[in-house]
Amino acid sequence: MAAPKTPFREDQGRLDVENFYYAQEDEVFAAAERDGFGWSVHRPHTVIGKAVGNAMNMGTTLAVYAAICRETGRPFRFPGSKVQWESLTEMTDARQLAAQVAWAAVTPAARDEDFNVVNGDVFRWNWMWSRIADWFGIEAEEFDGTERPLAEQMEGDAEVWSEMAARHGLAEADLARLASPWHTDADLGRPIEVVTDMSKSRRMGFTGYAATDASFFDLFERLRADKIIPAR
Repeated sequence: MAAPKTPFREDQGRLDVENFYYAQEDEVFAAAERDGFGWSVHRPHTVIGKAVGNAMNMGTTLAVYAAICRETGRPFRFPGSKVQWESLTEMTDARQLAAQVAWAAVTPAARDEDFNVVNGDVFRWNWMWSRIADWFGIEAEEFDGTERPLAEQMEGDAEVWSEMAARHGLAEADLARLASPWHTDADLGRPIEVVTDMSKSRRMGFTGYAATDASFFDLFERLRADKIIPAR
């Protein structure tokens, strides 16, 4: 299958792949037709938000990884592909997603429509990676184009994290409830750029925006305040 063209648009239709989101949509469409209610579909990119125990959580995974690198002196290595390192991409703050859902619920023109939802800015990981490193007070290792998946880098870190949790009085000692390296590897290992168009909801009046680096930093502050990751 050829890679989809970017920017991704609402009218591109479904990809010819198995996707559990499509199955969920089909259930909603069938129920709406049967029971007479309206629906809206919201398609985020990778979501940034605080959700301990969530199995697909890049923000918390990177925070835990950075904290381990800081504690152990290990290099803060970008785990993904050269394409992701160099290409434009974006993310979706959970609050931006919630705002669009709430907007659609009270906007008649949004009934029975599907929307993309991202923060509204674009970035490259070769910029964002050092921004994250700076926040944690560590140095980002220069990326040499070699993929070093987090699943491999963090393979033996359950005990490391448990010891860190005891030493710093952290609220969660189980690394598996915080970090999902496999999911972050899937995101950062993509072989294509990811840029998403939001023209439909913009034309209808949704004007929400979030800066992605600020979304990361706000999450990190909340994780630190709740003793999920160590203080500086």
